[in-house]
Amino acid sequence: MNQTNKTLSLYHKLEKYPFGNKLFSIMVSRIAPYFATINPKISELIPNQCTCLIKKRKKVFNHIKTVHVIAICNGLEMAMGVMAEASVPKHLRWIPKGMTVDYTAKAGSDIRCVAKVNAEDWQPGDMLVDITAYDENDVVVVKGNIKLWISEKPIT
Repeated sequence: MNQTNKTLSLYHKLEKYPFGNKLFSIMVSRIAPYFATINPKISELIPNQCTCLIKKRKKVFNHIKTVHVIAICNGLEMAMGVMAEASVPKHLRWIPKGMTVDYTAKAGSDIRCVAKVNAEDWQPGDMLVDITAYDENDVVVVKGNIKLWISEKPIT
């Protein structure tokens, strides 16, 4: 666990303030602008786990007025990326290699996207991050994993 991590420190600093989680989420969306398309909010960040909320609103609807699965995948990728940045050991780096998801139910409400990994999984090579999206009744609407490539940082 990397307690001096800049991402985790910034999150903990901002979460103490009203709208701090929203401000943190906006900052992440400025670094990776595509995330802003879902108006996400990081609601929880601890080492090796992150939760991102997506509000059900017209901007993320599909043709049947449920939350589009690609919007959910965007939220899951944001949760994974923030979790990885807040959790990766200092001597390692990560890059995503792929995402595998199953659509398990209609997403007819706000969506909670969770990405988590075990601390001991941070080893060079492929690492699978479990991703799950839940509706407001805790029904799983999307589940799967994101494969990361973990490598040693070059010595400079």
